[in-house]
Amino acid sequence: MSGAPPSIELREGGVQDLPSVSRIMQAAFDPAYGEAWTQPQCMGMMALSGVWLLVASIGGRDCGFAMARAMLDEAELLLLATSPAARGQGAGSALLRAVIAESRNRGATKLHLEVRAGNGAIRLYHREGFAKVGERRGYYRGTSGEALDALTLARSLS
Repeated sequence: MSGAPPSIELREGGVQDLPSVSRIMQAAFDPAYGEAWTQPQCMGMMALSGVWLLVASIGGRDCGFAMARAMLDEAELLLLATSPAARGQGAGSALLRAVIAESRNRGATKLHLEVRAGNGAIRLYHREGFAKVGERRGYYRGTSGEALDALTLARSLS
């Protein structure tokens, strides 16, 4: 065993990738918080102008995705997920960096995202230069009835 990190391949996704995206999302997002989108929700979003999908794979198997949109000089990371089996292998970082680069290419000067307080992905976002710019108190409702805040993070792309 060489110990070399796995090779992560990124590609532009499309509607044909939604079954794979859905599988990854269902495995990655805790159902207790209702954060996963349905395939029709994803398809509806992808039909909008400025929306794009990236899919990550390791060894030919899809293991993560990111959906984002850009409008005028701002972009938003809508969804980012990696399958639990692929976590810690760099797919999430690669996807996030690709969204940052593509947002710049599309003329955005700022990238926003929203994340549930306590979500482990917050560490990744902070490492990539995102900072908290807002908070929605009690935005998420867990299946237990617990109210959780949503954090709004942003970073400059200039």
